[in-house]
Formats: sequence, C-alpha cells, structure tokens
Amino acid sequence: MKLSSLPGSLIIAAVAALSFGTSGALVKPMLEAGWSPTAAVTARALTAGVVLLPFALYSLRGRWSVLWLGRWRVLGMGIVGVAATQLAYFAALQTIPVSTALLIEFLAPLILVGFVWVSTKRMPRRTVLLGSALAVAGLVLVIGPGAIRAVDPVGVVFAFGAAIACAVFFVVAARPAEGLPPIALAAFGLLVGGVVLGVLGVCGLLPFTASFADLNVLDTVLPWWVPLLVLAVISTAVAYAAGITAAGRLGSRLASFVGLLEVIFASLFAWLLLGEQLTPVQLLGGLLILGGIAAVGEERVELAAESLPPEEPLRHEAAVVDSGEATAAASTH
Repeated sequence: MKLSSLPGSLIIAAVAALSFGTSGALVKPMLEAGWSPTAAVTARALTAGVVLLPFALYSLRGRWSVLWLGRWRVLGMGIVGVAATQLAYFAALQTIPVSTALLIEFLAPLILVGFVWVSTKRMPRRTVLLGSALAVAGLVLVIGPGAIRAVDPVGVVFAFGAAIACAVFFVVAARPAEGLPPIALAAFGLLVGGVVLGVLGVCGLLPFTASFADLNVLDTVLPWWVPLLVLAVISTAVAYAAGITAAGRLGSRLASFVGLLEVIFASLFAWLLLGEQLTPVQLLGGLLILGGIAAVGEERVELAAESLPPEEPLRHEAAVVDSGEATAAASTH
C-alpha cells in the first residue's frame, strides 16, 4: 500500500466499523420479538450475501477460475469469519455477561500482535505496544470496568474462541487477493456462513426460531423484514465488503485496531436509537481507543520512511511493508 492511500484506507475501515456498530441496535428488536440468535444471524448473512451477489458477479466478469483459486479464503471467511465468530460469541453469552464477552472478543488485535511476535520472533515496535495498551484501556472504559470480574470459565473459553475467529477474519481478509475482488469474497463468504449456520439450526444442533410479527423500532411499528433488510444491507453487506477491502489495504494488524471503533459506534447508536446512557467515562475510553489506533498507524509511516533510500526525499510515495503480517498470514493458511 502506498503511503498516500493510507487516509482513504482508514476511512474505508472506519466505514466498516460504523456499519458493524449499527447491528446491535437493529438486531435487539428482533431478539426481543422471538428470533433466536442463530436464526437472526443466518437471515442476516444470507440476505446480505444475496444483496452483494450481483456486484460480486459483475466484479468477477466470468472469471470463475479466480473464485476457484480463492476457494479456501471464501471457505475460511464463511466458516470462521462469519459462522464461527457468531456461534462462539453467542455461546459465550449463555454463561457470561455481554460486556465481558465483548471485551474478550475485541482482544483480537492483541492476538494478532502476539501471533506475529511469536511467529517472526521480533518484538513489535514501541508504537504498537503503546497502541495496544491504550486500546485495551479504552475498551475497558467503553464497555465498562465491571466486565473484568470472576466469570464462568466455559463462557470465557467461548469468548476467546470468538476473539480468535475474529482475528482469523482479518488475516483471511488481508491475504493476497490473487485476483479475487473483495466484494466477491464478502458475498460468497456470507453465503457460505449463512448456509453453515442454517444447516446447524435446521438440524437442531442450535436453537433456531424466527418470528414474523411486526417489530417495534424507535417507537415505530415496522414489518419484520424492514429491520432485517437494513441489518443485512448496512450492518452486514456494507460492513463486510468495506472491512475486507480495508484489511487488504491496511494489513490485518492495523485493520483490526481500526475495527475497535465498532465499540464506540455501537455505544453511540445504543444511545441514539435505544436511549441507553453514554457516560463521560465511555467518551474517555473512546479517545483512548482512537489514540491506540493512531499509535499503531504511526508504525506504517515509520516503515514507509525507512524504506526510502537516504537520498530520496520523503515526498515520494513508498511501498509499506506490513511488519511480518504477510508472512504470518501465509504460514497459517
């Protein structure tokens, strides 16, 4: 990625986080109306996949060999990035509080930092370590210090499973495209994930119930399909397409840190749409998360400067090396 394209890539990543952040406020009325989490996620993924499918087919332009070459990325995105993440997260919620599950799941960026550290045997730069510390502190403040407490170990294991699956999402999304457009990876990954969840639900392995009654959203009664369509288009189709595009440009590490903005946006939407309280402590946490993202992003600027010959001025664009992430991703898939 060129240094000049960094701001645009960060904007795409922020759009993904913003879109993902709307999901909680939209899916809550569905769950309250009798939808099981598995059914809601299945409908969300399949609908989003169908919405993206025409764009995916257009981007492929009949190059089915490209889709075949990227089949393992599609399967990884669908089975792990979509299905496993959701399954592990909702399984964790059966025994631990939502705040605790969220805090653990959003440790995915630290998992990536640690994995690259171990696999390359190179300690991350101080800016990355500083950014990690700021981001974790911000997460605790936004989600709530009460998330750190004695909880059921089984729930913690499932929550860490969700965090690992989330980290895999960023690794799969950041791998070399080999000609597979990001929107195609998003569309077919969502369809695969939706089918997997649907099969598990229909077979009775997971609770699978849906309600077609009208939903109360913002004190307005709407047909059930309206919130579902908004959830599928904004919170899923746009979110996954933008998230995969951003990860391909930024690399898995920086994209995962920018993804922490989802916690901030989710809190804002819960405040605006559901009337949930937003405290000054949470706002401070949001600032710390932004500081963490800025610190991690600074590494890319430093790497760009180091990659230039001594006689070449910095104003020339330079290719940015992703600090071992490409090697780490290639070694796992």
